[in-house]
Amino acid sequence: QNIVKMGSFSEEKVCMCALNRIFGYAPRIASALLDCFGSAAPVFRMGKDELMEVLGPGSKYAAEICARSLDMAAAELEEAERMGVEFRGRGEAGYPALLAECEDAPAGLYVRSDAPSACLAAERDCIAIVGTRDITPYGKEWCTRIVDALAGTGKNPVIVSGLAYGTDITAHRTALEDGLDTIAVMATGADTVYPPAHRGDALKIAGKAGSALITDYPLHTKAIAINFIRRNRIIAGMCRATILIESRSKGGGMITASQAFSYNRDVFALPGRADDPFSAGCNSLIRSGCAAPVTSERNLVESLGYIFKKESGKHAVPSEYYSGVMDKDSVGMMSRILLLIRKNRRMSLDELAEATALPCGTVAELCGILETDGFISIDLMQRCTINRKK
Repeated sequence: QNIVKMGSFSEEKVCMCALNRIFGYAPRIASALLDCFGSAAPVFRMGKDELMEVLGPGSKYAAEICARSLDMAAAELEEAERMGVEFRGRGEAGYPALLAECEDAPAGLYVRSDAPSACLAAERDCIAIVGTRDITPYGKEWCTRIVDALAGTGKNPVIVSGLAYGTDITAHRTALEDGLDTIAVMATGADTVYPPAHRGDALKIAGKAGSALITDYPLHTKAIAINFIRRNRIIAGMCRATILIESRSKGGGMITASQAFSYNRDVFALPGRADDPFSAGCNSLIRSGCAAPVTSERNLVESLGYIFKKESGKHAVPSEYYSGVMDKDSVGMMSRILLLIRKNRRMSLDELAEATALPCGTVAELCGILETDGFISIDLMQRCTINRKK
């Protein structure tokens, strides 16, 4: 077929963008049209009678397949280009290959990145990490441990999440800190960051070559509840595996994991205590056989087909951090305490004193320094958990 230019964009790109705008909340119809006609442009070349035959009499969408929709799409593409946002339609290079296999995949994606051509390349290995916004210290610790372990494989998987509070932002930040690329799938237009508190993180993601902010929502789309539920299918669809960190029995993380399972993708869940509401969803998925349990970093990494590498000592106290401030013996004791806390979550100060054979006062003093400097947190019961310094 002949592809004409509409402004600075091809007819096919404009038509694909228009399809995405029209059928954004009914992506299966757009997929069916694309499968039927092979591309987007022929859809807009149909006459009224042919449209009625294809879409059915009385279809609310028939009137929208018109020149006005193409003009709106072309104008949006021009605006997006000025903002540094690219639109990638199904069939174009840069549209996630795994996502294209899903019948409810969007007709296109808006990509905000310093390197939009590379960030969604077909050969990239994408792993989703999702979970509750109300992440607990247990969940945060395991989220960082999992991303650290994936980074340690040397295979550089892309960490995909939704930029939300809790699990999502922990996964994104840890990936960036570990040098991994990360993709945030947003529930707004590419020009809007939600929540606003994560604007700085979003800019870092968009500014890292190989990372990106992506969405199927047109520019200027604001944050509404239904959009967060719908965007989860994109997270699940573009990734070969989804890891659920923590979730109540219902929630966005559960929706994403369930969709990943329906797409026949690998699903993993972090088990939790039987009576912990924040682990109810994970425990349910494991019990039903929909998810494999995360029992260790090694188990997870090897289940994903990677080679697990031993811990690099990332969480040890850097000697340069306390250089000129504390003696080497104290730094060595602090490193030992950190290692014990990492291996024995929620270890109390008394237990640390017993394990290290150090006086209780010394342990309390050193742990106080570590807490002040952000290496650990100590709760009201004097139990310690690892923090990640930001």
